Amino acid sequence: MADMMDNPRFKLGARDTLRILWPYVKRNFMNQVEGIWFIVAYLIIFQLLILQLPIVYAGMIAIGIFVVAVGLMFFMEGLRLGLMPLGEEIGSILPKNSRMPVILLFAFLLGVGATFAEPAIAVLKAAGAGVKADQAPLLYSLLNDFSGQLVGSVGVGVGLAVMIGVLRFFFAWPLKYLAIPVVGLLLALSFYFSRVPVLADVLGLAWDCGAVTTGPVTVPLVLALGIGVCRVVSSGSGGGGHSGFGIVTLASLFPILAVLCLSLFHYAQQDYWGAAHYTGSTEIENSVQDNASKPTLEKSLEPIRPAEYAEYLNSGKLPEGYVLEFHGGAAELENGIITVEKPDLTIKKLYQRDFEVISDQTWDEDSNFSDKLSAAGMDALRAIIPLCLFLYIVLRLVLRQRMAPRNDVGIGVLFAFAGMTLFGLGIALGLTPLGGQLGSNVPVAFAEILPWGLDHVEGPLFSDHWGKFVAIGFAFFLGYGATLAEPALNALGDTVERITVGAFRKKLLMQSVAVGVGFGIAAGIFKMAYNLPLIWMLIPPYLLVLVLTWLSPHSFVNFSWDSAGVTTGPITVPLVLAMGLGVGANVPGVSDGFGILALASVGPILTVLTVGLYTQYSQRDNTDETLADDAELIEAEAT
Repeated sequence: MADMMDNPRFKLGARDTLRILWPYVKRNFMNQVEGIWFIVAYLIIFQLLILQLPIVYAGMIAIGIFVVAVGLMFFMEGLRLGLMPLGEEIGSILPKNSRMPVILLFAFLLGVGATFAEPAIAVLKAAGAGVKADQAPLLYSLLNDFSGQLVGSVGVGVGLAVMIGVLRFFFAWPLKYLAIPVVGLLLALSFYFSRVPVLADVLGLAWDCGAVTTGPVTVPLVLALGIGVCRVVSSGSGGGGHSGFGIVTLASLFPILAVLCLSLFHYAQQDYWGAAHYTGSTEIENSVQDNASKPTLEKSLEPIRPAEYAEYLNSGKLPEGYVLEFHGGAAELENGIITVEKPDLTIKKLYQRDFEVISDQTWDEDSNFSDKLSAAGMDALRAIIPLCLFLYIVLRLVLRQRMAPRNDVGIGVLFAFAGMTLFGLGIALGLTPLGGQLGSNVPVAFAEILPWGLDHVEGPLFSDHWGKFVAIGFAFFLGYGATLAEPALNALGDTVERITVGAFRKKLLMQSVAVGVGFGIAAGIFKMAYNLPLIWMLIPPYLLVLVLTWLSPHSFVNFSWDSAGVTTGPITVPLVLAMGLGVGANVPGVSDGFGILALASVGPILTVLTVGLYTQYSQRDNTDETLADDAELIEAEAT
């Protein structure tokens, strides 16, 4: 007994350890499921009930979604235990112990490193497979030949944004004075790009890159640095206590500018696919020619069976599902009746699909599990380890600080690596096939297409305009529901309600953001369904946003612009990106499916600013009425 008192340590068996950890693991796992279940269920139900198409690769998708949830659980726990403590400790010490050039250099490198660690970057790299080189040559080269440069330019854009964000904290610059000129420059460049056909194809990718960067790695690390700087240099005119907002906005704007500049460089060099100085593989040209030689889609037919032929001979009538074609013969019009003498008649039986919930193809035979796992592991290794080493070197060698004793940073880094590996594997097995499958099938509502995994042409299910409105409505509710399911939106709502002292309620903010995202994704599908230039969809809302930004108080501008970062979570980005590429690949005349994320980002800024101004003026009117009532009461008492 005395020995036990002297040595209080004791060992737990595997069962006891599991019993203690299980509630914690279960809660974290269910937190990830809460952010996934709605969007996955909505996609599956829409495909089954509205499009009436089976789920292809159902087994692979189910396993992939489960792996995504497990991967996110480990990844977010790794961020909490590993990356976030490093970022917060550096963010609190660096502004006190270092000069401005060192702080700015660290901010730049942190932005670049965090970008490479973003899970959605891997999805962006894989997006090039669906782009047709002959239809969008520069876009194709950016996603294939220059994919490394593309990711690097996005990282440089985020790094510059973090640098400027730190300077903004130091000098208390209002966010609107930075956002308005940068967005004005982006719109001017985009308008120029829209006038050059080769450059116009890049616009959707460039604006979508702004949404990809504000994910679960960049936002926490950047905010940790920003909060540390704010604690040291917090001062007046930049929005006071709200100056911690806004850095996410800059981190979503500057990558757009960086990708546009990269595109201009290669356009000037003429080294993209099909240009004079292109040095890439010529195999693409052969595949393009092969695709061009494929026959156009026609209604699929089935062979007529002998029993059906005998039934036709007996009855002389055609049952449903058969078509009668006339060829040749001499036609005459007599007494209001057209008579055809000696025509050649052909009877064909149309293919009629039996509805099934799950396709016979439950797994993609061309999908190699071990290859996908190793690829996801290498992507995670390249993303997590360099970033952690950079943060640790800065802490130990630059700041000469030690981590707190018994810190779990090592376990956190291991969790982050394992989580990102599983997340990448789950994306490849589950979310990308699901989003791409539904995106490819959505056009069946208004066009004849070859659905995912089927060998027969289907559609259109509705008339042209009605079918397009069905697809647009689907996109709105997808964006609305997926946004409300984002865990980060709850946290943002709590923060905004606190800093506005209840003037902007949490529920009102969440509904405003969700409606904005819904309209944004619906606008993206509208753009592709009617094959409209992206510039027509970008300039009007952003011009309106700039006007509202100028009219709004600094505090509302800060969280309104940052609300766009909430919409681009680790689940929403891969699904929406895959869905957009799928829709773009099946709508005639559309070369790519980029641009939906860009419109999903501007939507919430517009709605939150509008609601914020309305709330402000409503409160002002109520205050004026109260003052007027008080004045009348005082006057009456005096009389």
